[in-house]
Amino acid sequence: MPPTPAPTGPVREVAVVAFSQTDHRRRTDELSEVEMLMPVLHRVLAETGLKTSDIGFTCSGSSDYLAGRAFSFTMALDGVGAWPPISESHVEMDGAWALYEAWVKILTGEADTALVYAYGKSSPGQVRDVLTRQLDPYYVAPLWPDSVSLAALQAQALIDAGDADEPALAAVASRSRTDARANSHAQLKGDMPSGDYLVHPLRTTDCPPVSDGAAAVILAAGDRARELCSRPAWIRGIDHRIEAHSLGVRDLTDSPSARLAAERAGAYEITLDTAELHAPFTSQEVVLRKALGLGDDITVNPSGGALAANPIMAAGLIRIGEAAARIHRGESDAALAHATSGPCLQQNLVAVLEGDPRE
Repeated sequence: MPPTPAPTGPVREVAVVAFSQTDHRRRTDELSEVEMLMPVLHRVLAETGLKTSDIGFTCSGSSDYLAGRAFSFTMALDGVGAWPPISESHVEMDGAWALYEAWVKILTGEADTALVYAYGKSSPGQVRDVLTRQLDPYYVAPLWPDSVSLAALQAQALIDAGDADEPALAAVASRSRTDARANSHAQLKGDMPSGDYLVHPLRTTDCPPVSDGAAAVILAAGDRARELCSRPAWIRGIDHRIEAHSLGVRDLTDSPSARLAAERAGAYEITLDTAELHAPFTSQEVVLRKALGLGDDITVNPSGGALAANPIMAAGLIRIGEAAARIHRGESDAALAHATSGPCLQQNLVAVLEGDPRE
């Protein structure tokens, strides 16, 4: 039999219509993940006037390694409300990848609205050690190179290549903290202290804070999005790519996967004014700016970025939410949002968001 032809017709428009996040903090010992998450879910639903029963699909991002127990995401469903039964999924990944799954679900017509949330409590454990579990289990992980040491290797490669120096990295950190003054949710803001070396050439100020936090967004399709939000942030494209697993075969001064994801998402076919980059280390912003071809005419990380608050598993989703919120407020017309996972920008997701033309 001949293959069944693929369905044809217009592609559904999908938009971010609401965004909420916690105030990110160094420790939240008094709160469980559910208690941290519930106010965020209530606020994001209240923004649209929706109830849990109105949501067509729910998807979350979190990590059992951070929580220290298997299937920890099932506890977070207590905050969502899983009765009556809901259509739900989960990714063991940053919430930006949960948003990708929800976007696909809406594109296929299986849902008109979606709730996406992510959370992470980094404070209970040693994040630098926990993240080694992402490494190649045969050759690299047994050596226990921690996340900061690997980022320092990337930073030194940039310096050796002439793409950056320590004052340039310090300028990235200073700008991030200055911009974070306007972000009430940021953990680090204001004047930057003179940081000590953590792993040369990275100082403490070049590295992200340990953060506990959560975030949530609501997606909606077409006219439903226009009903729920006065200026939806339309997802014009979204794509994610991955580098080789072995660090030894990669050029750490470049990010081909981020560039390819941006190309496939349509970032080079639109005039951008804002970019929210998930760059936990100052050196990674340098790599991403070069790989994505971001000039000085584009405002980068006006929220302060991951250097101001870095709740693992939520920081990438926050970049999409922050970019969308600027479009909602009329502060941006077209924005790029980026999320990453793994050592030295191993996995990269890029979303291109655009608001309706101004009247």
